[in-house]
Amino acid sequence: MIKKKTYNIAIVGLGNIGINLYRHLKNNKKNISKKNNINFNIKYVSAKNRFKKRELVIPKNKWLKNYLDASKKRDIDIVIELIGGSDGAAKKLVFNSLKNKKHVVTANKALISKYGNELSVLAEKKSVNLEFEAAVAGGIPIIRAIKEGLVTNKINKIYGILNGTSNYILSKMSGFNQNFKDVLDSAKKLGYAEKNPKTDLNGDDVKSKIQILSSLAFQCFTNKSNITVEGIQAIDHVDIHNAKVLGYKIKHLAIAELKKNRLIQRVHPCMIKKDSYISNINGVLNAVIIEGDPIGKFTLQGEGAGPGPTTSALVSDICSILRGNIKFPFSIPHKSRKKIKSNDISNEYFSSYIRLDVIDKTGVLSSITKILSKHKISVKRLIQNPFKSKKFASIIIISHKSKNLNLVKSIVELGRKNFLINKPKFFRIENI
Repeated sequence: MIKKKTYNIAIVGLGNIGINLYRHLKNNKKNISKKNNINFNIKYVSAKNRFKKRELVIPKNKWLKNYLDASKKRDIDIVIELIGGSDGAAKKLVFNSLKNKKHVVTANKALISKYGNELSVLAEKKSVNLEFEAAVAGGIPIIRAIKEGLVTNKINKIYGILNGTSNYILSKMSGFNQNFKDVLDSAKKLGYAEKNPKTDLNGDDVKSKIQILSSLAFQCFTNKSNITVEGIQAIDHVDIHNAKVLGYKIKHLAIAELKKNRLIQRVHPCMIKKDSYISNINGVLNAVIIEGDPIGKFTLQGEGAGPGPTTSALVSDICSILRGNIKFPFSIPHKSRKKIKSNDISNEYFSSYIRLDVIDKTGVLSSITKILSKHKISVKRLIQNPFKSKKFASIIIISHKSKNLNLVKSIVELGRKNFLINKPKFFRIENI
């Protein structure tokens, strides 16, 4: 009887995800080994604070004195990086592990979006796997779907909801008429938002994810330029209410597409028809939609974050390595990946929602329409809502499709007017 090979694993980073992964691998070792016809051991672990109280006891002989030892020890085959962050310890660990011919599994979207091009070259050179399914959309197997299930498709567009925190906040604001701050506080208490959720709210988290998906979908190098990134912090319950009245919902979307062989990547709040599929992805769920040939439209949805979904993705990557095939990190050889030029969205056309809270006096509306006309923006619909005091009014404008550059210029000019009592609100309208 042929003896099964044994893979030794080191887990570096023992936060909620790391502990959950350790427990899952330990409790399901027999089943995982059987399904992959291979043996494995959790040989070592490492964490910033070894003596922190944890939900389970880890034997002393499994602890590494230094996290970088995981990249050096000869008896380690797979390094699982769960430190986080694009630089510092995570970067050192992953680069060193690949240099020393260790397979790497990571959930680190910031690292992959920033250094994925260099890391893929190194992994190919050393004939090891670099797997990062857990870096995008939690438990949704979108990366494996692009790399394997849709491998022969020509993808022209990929978009979706890629952050559970922002989607939870917008869903709660919409369903329960709550303000942004109260919902954010609730999300923190429930564990849906970090203590410092800045990158979730300002769009940086989603930016990293759409960069990774673009690289895979369009078989190109990670493109870091000309990306529009806007967060959800400016959205209030008035905008949510207005969207409902107008037949829309507000969602925070990531969109990447090829137009005339140019890559356009953007992350921003959008108004979407309330009966569309993606409008009804609520709570912490994520959803990714791919448009390509011959698949047409392909959709995946599921839990986008948390220990359970992330562990599912990590184990999927571990199993891929256990099966023994060396795979290209971005589906195709590095030398075959394309360098695609990118455009910003200045010359793209959008219908838009504009909200202006103004002093209610003669000449204000005329001044607003004059500015819009100057920037070649035509009004499709206009609603004027007086405030209770009747000294102020909220003017809601839905524009016809206009060039983004002109829309932005008009918002900037309107924002300087002394008849405004709040900053102008501006959201693009998407037909998806």
